Amino acid sequence: MADEHESWLGIDLGTQSVRALLVTGDGTVLGGGSAPLAGRRDGTRHEQDPAAWWDGLCTASRAALAGRPRTRIGALAVCGTSGTVLLTDGAGRPATPALMYDDGRATAQAARARMAGLAVQDTWALPKAIWLTETYGPGRVTHQPDLVVALLTGEVPAADSSHALKTGYDLGRDAWPRMLPRLGLPEAALPDVVRPGTRLGAVSATAAEATGIPAGTAVVAGMTDGCAAQIASAALRPGSWNSVLGTTLVLKGVSPAPVRDPAGVVYNHRAPDGDWLPGGASSVGAGVLTAAFAGADPAAMDALAAAHEPAGAVIYPLVSPGERFPFRAPDAAALMLGEPASDADLWAALLQGVAFTERLCLDYLHHLGAPLDGTLAFTGGAARSRYWNQLRADILGRPAQIPEQTEPALGMAALAAYGAGAAPGLAEAAEGMVRIGARVEPRPGRTARFAEPYARLVDELCARGWLPPPVAAHAHTRLDGDTARS
Repeated sequence: MADEHESWLGIDLGTQSVRALLVTGDGTVLGGGSAPLAGRRDGTRHEQDPAAWWDGLCTASRAALAGRPRTRIGALAVCGTSGTVLLTDGAGRPATPALMYDDGRATAQAARARMAGLAVQDTWALPKAIWLTETYGPGRVTHQPDLVVALLTGEVPAADSSHALKTGYDLGRDAWPRMLPRLGLPEAALPDVVRPGTRLGAVSATAAEATGIPAGTAVVAGMTDGCAAQIASAALRPGSWNSVLGTTLVLKGVSPAPVRDPAGVVYNHRAPDGDWLPGGASSVGAGVLTAAFAGADPAAMDALAAAHEPAGAVIYPLVSPGERFPFRAPDAAALMLGEPASDADLWAALLQGVAFTERLCLDYLHHLGAPLDGTLAFTGGAARSRYWNQLRADILGRPAQIPEQTEPALGMAALAAYGAGAAPGLAEAAEGMVRIGARVEPRPGRTARFAEPYARLVDELCARGWLPPPVAAHAHTRLDGDTARS
């Protein structure tokens, strides 16, 4: 019989699946499980049935814990999609559908919130919570993990400040804004808020029977999926950044102070141990590859794309209309300059366009004064492509590291360990668990090779009125410096 040792359970409520991962403090994965999730999309509408989250968790956790070696689960934490929200009744039961992170029906409510002085975007949870209240009647504002935690512990929990951020919570003051009742959210509708890593309760006997998670297991407050992926990258020292490239692109970094952005493009989460986690989410991402080449073999297309550096066309590859980062332009649409010569050339242009956007995001962060001198990690589904990782490093002009395990559920396991006191800080907990699988260095001369198409794209975005001229000028200045060293 194996020696008993301590492990940590991370749960990720994603868009398409629930994932559970059981991990030891040194990063050994003892078990994993997943269950699919389905949603309802219709134009700007994107909903999920909240009951499906619990069903998925029960399936995923049982698979993760099946046949595990003798181990004590020290704690668990749950992450969800940022901006996903629903209303619940007084007993914590769902009273509405869940509006997903990209549901776009609350534009009027978002405009009212901005008029009141709140820097919110149209798809954030705050305007959606107001929309739900106006559509369905009063209820308790509930984030995706809040509902699952309530079912795990049998008690209506406080919300974590990470998920509450896009509901308007003021992380600097540690308080809800005073004007929310005037916008249609009375104080009674708003949950109490705690820092991530705070103990929320323990798994009940009823939940243990349904999930297979031992009764009494500590449940600690989680963070959003983007923050969870950042933890899973171990990019938690000041100046470090994690670039999560999945369907869309999300950048998360670490700063000793908030990165102030008058445009509201960059927002700041807060780590449980005090540092700030600035970042932003783009509407550009790998989803364009699926849309343009359904059923294609990515590895085969990557091999063909290598002959097109740079590609014959320059593309800003939006997955859906409107952009949020590195600029805010609700009317932005995908653009193409030039014509690709072949499918391989188009594939190359899409890969390069995403990398150009990634570079522009970093240029924008530098323009705002964010520290960028730490490590850069690549995570997300696209990090499985060795060619794309190299291309991105070439275009960015900086090295990157790719962790072996990039799942947000791993980040939640590390947060659970920190919350239970198994590590002195979140960075130490993550660095103990995260194993780096590869490191990528930019190839000599390649940054300069992509300078002209990147500059063309920056100029076109500026000409269309989407990218502010000072940001475009700053991007050119940084490009000149990088190509001079290339």
